[in-house]
Amino acid sequence: MDQIQKTLLEEIAGLHEVPAGAYNIRANGKSEARNTTANIDIVTKEDKSGIDIIIKPGTKKESVHIPVVLSQSGLTEMVYNDFIIGDDSDVTIIAGCGIHNSGDKESRHDGIHSFFVGKNSHVKYVEKHYGSGEGTGERIMNPQTIVHLDEGSYMEMETVQIRGVDSTKRSTIADLKADAKLVITERLMTHGSQYAESYFQVDLNGENSSTNLISRAVAKNDSKQLFVAKINGNNKCAGHSECDAIIMDQAKIRAIPEIAANDLDAALIHEAAIGKIAGEQIIKLMTLGLTEAEAEEQIINGFLK
Repeated sequence: MDQIQKTLLEEIAGLHEVPAGAYNIRANGKSEARNTTANIDIVTKEDKSGIDIIIKPGTKKESVHIPVVLSQSGLTEMVYNDFIIGDDSDVTIIAGCGIHNSGDKESRHDGIHSFFVGKNSHVKYVEKHYGSGEGTGERIMNPQTIVHLDEGSYMEMETVQIRGVDSTKRSTIADLKADAKLVITERLMTHGSQYAESYFQVDLNGENSSTNLISRAVAKNDSKQLFVAKINGNNKCAGHSECDAIIMDQAKIRAIPEIAANDLDAALIHEAAIGKIAGEQIIKLMTLGLTEAEAEEQIINGFLK
C-alpha cells in the first residue's frame, strides 16, 4: 500500500500496522490483505462484491477489522458484507471508509452491512468515514446498516464522520427480539457545501427490548444536514432518541424524530435541539487567551466527543 492509503487507514481504523486478529483490508476495489482466526472466518461472496464474516458461537474478546480505502479518482463501488455472529459471543468490529480524491471525477463507495447477532451476544461496532484530497471530484459515501438482534443480545454502534465527505446518505435499520438492546452514537460534522443525511429506524419487537439513539452534529458554512429517527414500540419496550446539533454560518439542519407506540407498555421518548454556540461560551474562553476561532473549535471538539 502507498502512503496515501496508509494515512487513510490511520484515520478510519487507527491502524499504524497490520492489526491482530481477523481482518480484511480493501483498497481501490480489491482485497489488499486478509487474515482469519480459529474462531473468525472471512469468505469472499461468489454472487456479488463483498464478504461474509462468520464468528463461531462462544467467541470472546476477539476483533475484526474491515476498512476500505479509495485513492483512485473516478472509482465507484458497491459492496455487501454480512456478519453472522454466533450465540454467546463478545466481539469488536472496526469498519470505515476513507476516500482520497485528487482528480476531477467522482469517487464513491456504497456498502450494505448486515448483522445477524446471536442470542446473548455482545457486539461493539465502530464505523468511521473520512475524505481528503485537493481534487474537484466529489467524495461520496452511502453506507447502509441492517441489524437483526436475537434474544438477550446487545449491540453498541459508534458512527463518526468529521471531515472531507462531500455527500453521504447513512441508513440504519434494526429489529430487536426479547431483552435485546441497541445503543447508537453518531458524531457528524459538515462544512463547505457538503450534504449529510442520517436515517434510523428501530423496531422494538420483543418484550423488554430497548434502544438509545444519540446524534451529535455540527453544520458549518453552506452545508446541509437531515436527521430522521423512527422508533416503533411493538411490545413492552423502552426507546429514546436524541438529536443535538450546532448550526453555524449559513448552514441548514432538519431534524425529524418520530416515535410510534403500538403497545400499551411501550415507553418512548424523543428529543431534538438545534442552536448556535452561545456567545457567553465564546467570551469565557476568550478571557482565557483563546481567539474567537480557537474558542469555537474548542467548543465543537468538546461537543463532538
